[in-house]
Amino acid sequence: MLFCALCVTAVFGFLVYFSWPLLSNVRGLAGIFSSVWKPFMGEFGILPMLAGTFSLAFLALVLACPLAIGITCFIEGLAPARPANAVRSLVYFMTSIPTVIYGFVSVFVLVPLIRDTFNQGAGFCLMTSAITLSLLIVPTMVISLETEMRQRAEEVRLGARSLGLTPAQELLWVLLPCSGRGLVVAMVLGFGRAVGDTLVALMVAGNAPVIPHTLLDSIRTLTAHIALVVATDSQDQAYYSIFAAGLLLFLIMALLTLLVRTIGGRFGQGGKRHERAF
Repeated sequence: MLFCALCVTAVFGFLVYFSWPLLSNVRGLAGIFSSVWKPFMGEFGILPMLAGTFSLAFLALVLACPLAIGITCFIEGLAPARPANAVRSLVYFMTSIPTVIYGFVSVFVLVPLIRDTFNQGAGFCLMTSAITLSLLIVPTMVISLETEMRQRAEEVRLGARSLGLTPAQELLWVLLPCSGRGLVVAMVLGFGRAVGDTLVALMVAGNAPVIPHTLLDSIRTLTAHIALVVATDSQDQAYYSIFAAGLLLFLIMALLTLLVRTIGGRFGQGGKRHERAF
């Protein structure tokens, strides 16, 4: 525990130290959180990248959440054993597929489809990257939620069956309400996975440093911004902006961790009340 705390503190100190030249200049935080990214003019605003990160992660979560819940319900109560095991194996297999494969397939399949369907832009946009990223985070969410529901099922199944509930009724009326904490954890894990992904955003989001206004706008995320700027091998203030972006990502993930502990605990208490009813 102490070693982990020291490592986290060291990473935080590293990011603060190398982003300090940009944080301590004349404009400071106002310059960093401006909406203009024009390094050649001394403008290093990362607000467009922050907006792109949150819009992509939120949209991917909206797309992935119903799919993850549906797959988990299919595995845990709606399907016979053999189809359920087959779907579970497929979900675990999806976790082993490299992210670059998702991006590569999306470039040659989804990008032309979006471009030809809407006849606007080149197809490298928020919608394309969100659809791709939602497929990437679904396995993470399914595994997390399935683990929670399986534990709850062992605790409440006897009481539910004694009331004459069918498997579908048991799933919808008992397991899902009791698995509130698992659902919150799955959503936060999925959101964090989406925020931290680099390759999907880098390959299919368009990498335009502008605040998106429609689903067909190109975006650039914080992770993609770091990858693009670090490749320039520069030592000017644009280079230091990647450390500010990394520091911001660090703080976002810390807040998500605190959020899941706080909200998850409250949902867990609700789940215990449902258990006592059975």
